[in-house]
Amino acid sequence: MATIKIKQIKSKIGYPIDQKRTLEALGLHRISQVVEREDTPSLRGMIRKVHHLVTIVE
Repeated sequence: MATIKIKQIKSKIGYPIDQKRTLEALGLHRISQVVEREDTPSLRGMIRKVHHLVTIVE
């Protein structure tokens, strides 16, 4: 399958616990950290949930 690179652009401090756990599930722990994951519908849903904290890297 295709892969997608996700970068955390904003801190998770001050956001609800479910959004913090979503970032951890994506594998993101620090600002400017980039992870590469398989592009699946469930991953897209997680990205949509924290879209204000992450960006897609080309």
